[in-house]
Amino acid sequence: MRHSDTNILNSSESSSIEAAVSALRDDELVAIPTETVYGLAARASSRTAVNKIFKVKGRPANHPLILHIAKTSDLEKWAQDLSTVARTLVDHYWPGPLTIVVQRNEKVCDEITGGRNTVAIRCPDHKIATELLNRLDDAIVAPSANRFGKVSPTTAEHVAADLGDDVKIILDGGECAIGLESTIIDCTTTPPQLLRVGAITVEQIKTECLITVVSASGESRASGMLDKHYAPECEIELFNNRMQAETRRSELSQLGTTSEILDFGDDLALYARSLYARLRDADKRNIDVVIAVKPPSTGIGSAINERLKKAAR
Repeated sequence: MRHSDTNILNSSESSSIEAAVSALRDDELVAIPTETVYGLAARASSRTAVNKIFKVKGRPANHPLILHIAKTSDLEKWAQDLSTVARTLVDHYWPGPLTIVVQRNEKVCDEITGGRNTVAIRCPDHKIATELLNRLDDAIVAPSANRFGKVSPTTAEHVAADLGDDVKIILDGGECAIGLESTIIDCTTTPPQLLRVGAITVEQIKTECLITVVSASGESRASGMLDKHYAPECEIELFNNRMQAETRRSELSQLGTTSEILDFGDDLALYARSLYARLRDADKRNIDVVIAVKPPSTGIGSAINERLKKAAR
């Protein structure tokens, strides 16, 4: 739908958060900033609101949503039979960019889980998201605030460009600090499985928590597990170093194909924070091909490479 800037509100103003809470209580959709990406929020206790997310995003009904809570103590309002692994990860990394998959309780509706007996939950590390959740006194579901399969938003303007007036209010909290979606760990399997890589790595979990997390197996059961995702309109080509990228750019130029190089060297935090914005900007300028130099696969570099791989398919 056509967008007007009237639904973008400054999240530093208390009245803006109160307006967002009121909209959520009325089963409307609200876009909120988190430390990872902007989320499209609906009140978790309302089937009507949850179903709106699937319609607005064009998201498959069997693709589970992530439930967001204000604080760790809220976890058992929505989950049951928590394992030692789940409790350890929560104690160590919440609030933060880690989502855990656990056994759901009767309070969680089927729409959130895609009919599964498990639910994905996280506690965001963002003051605006936390304040909104505390005032709402409920959980929210909040997938990325964009059309399904497309590039995730890291600014309020990205949300407005994607969703327009399909979202009641957009809380503007500036640029997201991390810029990539949360790590997802399935804590219902033994050993636990990595369903999506993010800022918190399995190496970090092994070192800090003495927990071994293995690669995912089985069906797609969490956000970001599909083969193609995070995709811009332009083509993405991946290269191992700058020299290869420069050679390819020269080849494309001779063919009359517009291209640009995406490369942040070893600055992984900047690469993660800038990735989605750069892909969106390339589309805005009608660039044909983005030539991405893959970062080192250490820390969040693994998550960057995973997003690039899915975007390039």
